[in-house]
Amino acid sequence: MSTSRPVAFYAPLKSPNHPSPSGDRTMARLLMKALGKAGYPALLASELRSLDKAGDPSLQERLRQGSMTAAEGLIAHYRALPPESRPALWFTYHVYYKAPDWIGPRVADALDIPYVVAEGSRAARRAHGPWALGHEGAEAALDRADAIVVMTAQDRTALEAARPAHQILIDLPPFIDRTEWGNPALAPRADGEPRLLTVAMMRDGDKLASYHLLAASLEKLRHLPWTLDIVGGGEARSEVEKLLAPFAQRIRFHGQIESKADLRALYEQADLFVWPAVNEAYGMVFLEAQLFGCPVVAGANGGVASVIRHEETGLLATPGDADAFAQSVAALIGDRDRRSRFGASAHRFVSEERDLEHAAVWLRTAFQSLFAEIAS
Repeated sequence: MSTSRPVAFYAPLKSPNHPSPSGDRTMARLLMKALGKAGYPALLASELRSLDKAGDPSLQERLRQGSMTAAEGLIAHYRALPPESRPALWFTYHVYYKAPDWIGPRVADALDIPYVVAEGSRAARRAHGPWALGHEGAEAALDRADAIVVMTAQDRTALEAARPAHQILIDLPPFIDRTEWGNPALAPRADGEPRLLTVAMMRDGDKLASYHLLAASLEKLRHLPWTLDIVGGGEARSEVEKLLAPFAQRIRFHGQIESKADLRALYEQADLFVWPAVNEAYGMVFLEAQLFGCPVVAGANGGVASVIRHEETGLLATPGDADAFAQSVAALIGDRDRRSRFGASAHRFVSEERDLEHAAVWLRTAFQSLFAEIAS
């Protein structure tokens, strides 16, 4: 059954109110909206960020201690509320060894409410080493969870193997809210030189590695007609610009775009979305591009295959292989009819299967089963 009692929502990796755009922030906001539509209004419980990027055991201990203090404060706060105003459930988005959830399990135990994690991932190789404490916290949270919302097939394998007897796994593939984009229809593409599009932050690490791979692939496509629009900003922008300097006459840098109207215009004009997606969890931008009928070429990393249908809405290339990525891009640059077919399939796929409304139905059904199982 649904409930008018709120759900306590927490995102230890990045709060939905964080100022920097990212796929994590986007999905956190979408999950809160989907929970509300499912009949479980989500209220942000804490903005404490437990992220340790570098592997600093002392920082992890400080974050753990701060989380324990935050948990005690929340427990006292919730217990002071009338029973009908207390959370019916605790919902944590994105738990892994670099961003464990120390708060949710403690609060859920104290209030005797279900504890649910979405997009949790296990990494046994991190049990020892600089992230050992973060790993311990993440594993404890995942073990405690009454349910884990699984967003990619890749995550499911490890979660199923380590699943405690009491825990249920709920499949909920990544989704978007079409209404945020004006419920777009399939946009026709203009004739002429194919327009490629990339939307990605310019940060050190995996993002920069993806830009390196993109530059290496474009070098192999010099002989073909194309232009590339790039949306994104960040501390590595100067290095990205240097990487792509050999193609300066073909590339337009748009910087970071917050306006959905401006980004929509680029999605509608693009003939092909390209991104190597090094170590990408799945990539919200792939769903956004496909919503506008823009086919995609991506590296088949992580959970990317959960948001792109190979040979139907785009092409998945061998991860880390610039030759394979370039060949996939070249195949679609040279075949307008194929791009058109993929684009139409992409628009249907996202509109009919990966929309907020569908996500809300999945969550409502899953939570009804969860509450019934706990009550029995």
